[in-house]
Amino acid sequence: MRVLTFLCLFVLSLSSCNQETSKETAPNNPPPNIIWLVAEDQSPDWFPMYGDSTMSLPNLEALATDGVVFDNAVAPVPVCAPARSALITGMYPTTLGTHNMRTYAPGRREGDRPYHGLDIPSYSPIVPDGVKMFPEYLRKKGYYTANGPKEDYNFEKTDAAWDESSPDRHWRKRKNGQPFFTVFNFAVCHESQIWNRGADSLFVKPAKVPIPPYFPDTETVRHDIAVNYSNLKRLDDQIGEIVTDLKEDGLYENSIIFFYGDHGGPFPRHKRALYDTGVQVPLIIKFPKNESAGERDDRLISFIDYAPTVLSLAGIEPPKDMQGVAQFGEFETKKNVEYTFHSSDRFDEIYDRLRAVRSKRYKYIKSYNTDISHALPVAYREQMPMMQELRKLHEAGNLNVSQDLWLSAIKPEEELYDIQKDPYELHNLAGNKDVKDTLVRYRKILKDWIKDTKDLGEYPEKELIDKWLADGKQPRLPPLEMEDTNDSIHLISKKSDATIVWKQPQDSVWNVYSKPLPNDHLIEAKTVRIGFTDSEILDVTNH
Repeated sequence: MRVLTFLCLFVLSLSSCNQETSKETAPNNPPPNIIWLVAEDQSPDWFPMYGDSTMSLPNLEALATDGVVFDNAVAPVPVCAPARSALITGMYPTTLGTHNMRTYAPGRREGDRPYHGLDIPSYSPIVPDGVKMFPEYLRKKGYYTANGPKEDYNFEKTDAAWDESSPDRHWRKRKNGQPFFTVFNFAVCHESQIWNRGADSLFVKPAKVPIPPYFPDTETVRHDIAVNYSNLKRLDDQIGEIVTDLKEDGLYENSIIFFYGDHGGPFPRHKRALYDTGVQVPLIIKFPKNESAGERDDRLISFIDYAPTVLSLAGIEPPKDMQGVAQFGEFETKKNVEYTFHSSDRFDEIYDRLRAVRSKRYKYIKSYNTDISHALPVAYREQMPMMQELRKLHEAGNLNVSQDLWLSAIKPEEELYDIQKDPYELHNLAGNKDVKDTLVRYRKILKDWIKDTKDLGEYPEKELIDKWLADGKQPRLPPLEMEDTNDSIHLISKKSDATIVWKQPQDSVWNVYSKPLPNDHLIEAKTVRIGFTDSEILDVTNH
């Protein structure tokens, strides 16, 4: 069932709520604290709250008991960096230019060898006008924002987004009583941990794990799946530590906690695939006072909705530029989301292009490169024992039809699946005359979305880079201008949608400029924007 829109009432009438006894001094009617707990590379299939009984995950099960479990939460892209660009902006990666995996590689300098063996540089796409990293809006309202340890947004972050972004981030570093938004990213369940932890202790016997019909039942497959379950146990333990911290600080009851996966699972046909194994994610939201605890919600909710939803929960109206909608809070949308949209482009060193539209009933997938396999030979994935075995079994002709589909040397131009009747998406209905009208309708929906959102996937990546980079370098923002009055300094950016940040020279954290600054002490200031090199630092008191 759809959760009642209580959050709007919560934001508007927070003062009438009985406040949780806290160890911290906090003002009356405080904005809610918001925490993201992010599991890398996980599908809903392996979690108890989604019906799997293989492995007990007590901390996540308790969170689900206190919160709402979502059955149709999805990522727009089935791989991390493009998906995170959607999370942090509320925009489709195909609109941003962050649709390829990966564009920005921290630490690479001009002259370094081509990234992933391709003749392309590390670069930050120049995103459309008005697009910002959404924590910037929270900081302007007084929030403490902290993230870590992973960034990986497919562009270089700006200094306006975070008070801290590091492995040591924590809300406990904020000022007393300050509202906070904190992101905890957990890599223990990442794809790489299937082979990196392959020899570690297992918390479930391989003989006990379920095998989906698209995988062969072999010792190697069972072992890799058992490793993932064991990694989920490690994930659950780490999440338990964060929840314990919240409870010790007296913050748990009135905080809003999101738990979600950053895209589908770590296995072949999961990560990098537009099937639900690749785009559907677990999502739990625990609301203040455990409102609607234990309920399930089948609304369609995509990563582009997370940014506007968090802003809405904090009482901030989401910018009109965002393509996502607020699903809860003061500015909750009044329209039901009918479709979600998904993309697949370059993965590391290999180019492909697919697009998909999904509803609660059907999914339509369009392939623009039918002469290559769904099972792209991505070098990173080829390290996984399961992937190596699937290759061998495919070459030997030892897989059944369902197991062999994904590994076929070619793929169909169109795929249509009834995901209610065929949740594993094994029976392509695109050629079925009985659903021709459905095929035509979804084909048009996807085509219109590609046009309306200005999907950049049709353009070669080098062409986009040449458009964005001047002489192979990110363009630089123009210098700040200032007006000095009797008692304050007004800062002005020549780039209208750039953000002004400032700090005192001895500080390490940049503040978001929102009002004139005092002119009685030394201040440094600059402008920042996604896709641009920061402007030169202006020494405010020396002008």
